[in-house]
Amino acid sequence: MRPAQEVAHVPDDVEPRDLDKVARGELKTLSKENADWVAKHLVMAGRLIDEDPEEAHKHALSAGRRAGRISVVRETIAITAYQVGDYALTLRELRTYRRISGRDDQLPLMVDSERGLGRPERALELGRSVDVSTLDVQVRVSLAIAMSGARLDLGQPQAALGELEIPQLDRTKAFSYSPALFAAYGTVLEDLGRPDEGERWLELADRAEDALAALDNGGADGETVEIIEEDIDVDDERAVGFDETATPDAPSNEPGEAAQDDGDVPASDPEDGDTRPGHDEESGPHDETAHSETDPQGTDDIDDRRA
Repeated sequence: MRPAQEVAHVPDDVEPRDLDKVARGELKTLSKENADWVAKHLVMAGRLIDEDPEEAHKHALSAGRRAGRISVVRETIAITAYQVGDYALTLRELRTYRRISGRDDQLPLMVDSERGLGRPERALELGRSVDVSTLDVQVRVSLAIAMSGARLDLGQPQAALGELEIPQLDRTKAFSYSPALFAAYGTVLEDLGRPDEGERWLELADRAEDALAALDNGGADGETVEIIEEDIDVDDERAVGFDETATPDAPSNEPGEAAQDDGDVPASDPEDGDTRPGHDEESGPHDETAHSETDPQGTDDIDDRRA
């Protein structure tokens, strides 16, 4: 018999309508009263995930006790579990999330959780289990970074660099995923004993982040930034073109021949590396045997125990 679990407190000012519209749509299979209750806990999990991940996780678990069949609930439990370092629970919840939703968008988190459990070989195997061409660009980039980390765990820095040499590694444009990708590439270059190149990519990561922040604030302050609007397959993605020569130690070679990537902006070959695709996750069938709405935990019963 499971011990009773504390229900996280929801402030009076939290309303169900504060939840993302898409997530609210998933709750329509619940009774209105239950849907509102679950929605409030999901709102709180989102609000607290950065400043108080432990409390955010409590809210996610509270939602899971009444809505174990809802994919966004299982996804929220997984994300908050990852934030508090419970990688085994993250994997169990994301396996269930994939079965319910049929989506592969959380594969990078699964790969990273395998790494967190000290299983880099399994992380690489999982990352290779999906055709990356079926994934959104943001997911491809996140997966490449996770796969690179698994290679580093195995003491394979050259292979780690190769995992990051994907078409999105374009130092002439900045997307929301670019700062993390540039920083990861620079870090691996430093691990390979190429500190000058690594430093340049780390500087580009900082500049890309600053340019994107300036765009969010309505313009670039102190630097001319060319904004390039592109129609790509990731919602709300924006490209910022910036003059690489503005960085004192920027690479001097010209970008290579542009490559098209599922509607993403043209990308050039990165310095000292050929581009190649990364890897991403597989999808699973809809899980008709997932938890009922009244499942007190919403996490354990249907998941395999391999993690």
